[in-house]
Amino acid sequence: MATISRDSPCLFITSVAHDRLPVFRTDALKRIVCAALDEARHSGGFAIFAYVIMSDHFHLITEGTLKPSDTLRLVNGIASHRVISYLKEKNYATSLAKLKDAKKARGHVYSLWDGHSDVLPLFSERFFMQRVNYIHRNPVQAGLVDRAEDYHWSSVRCWNRRPLEDEPLLMDLDMIVWRRPRRRADEA
Repeated sequence: MATISRDSPCLFITSVAHDRLPVFRTDALKRIVCAALDEARHSGGFAIFAYVIMSDHFHLITEGTLKPSDTLRLVNGIASHRVISYLKEKNYATSLAKLKDAKKARGHVYSLWDGHSDVLPLFSERFFMQRVNYIHRNPVQAGLVDRAEDYHWSSVRCWNRRPLEDEPLLMDLDMIVWRRPRRRADEA
């Protein structure tokens, strides 16, 4: 169970694709990222509370049970491996060429992520809910949909307790221990 406090903050993670390339513009790649996030959650034993996958980045709120660097390594590492493997398997040579890493850090040929992902600790329920709402409004502000609920690659329906039958990634909302009465995401 997660109580959001200074002693047990949650993590707000933003990972941006290399050169802000729209790597995740297809549903197939967004599905791969959702599966990778789920795999990272199970490998690391942490909860996921909110997410959105945009064409060139994603936002994620996780439980802070691991060190932030370990959570980020799991999330970005698994997602990167799965996405690059898919691009190789489907022979997307042009996309792979754009992800070619000139630095070849640690022997890697491709780099999916920009050099520095952001990890922000969330110490209060208020700040936590501000980030949840920011995540859910992201597709609306980008002009992709008129209503947040209409964007398939976000946790907004889970927060509104109306998940789809084929919801791409379920949230661990029942693991949050609220210190004050919970409001719906769209009311905060």
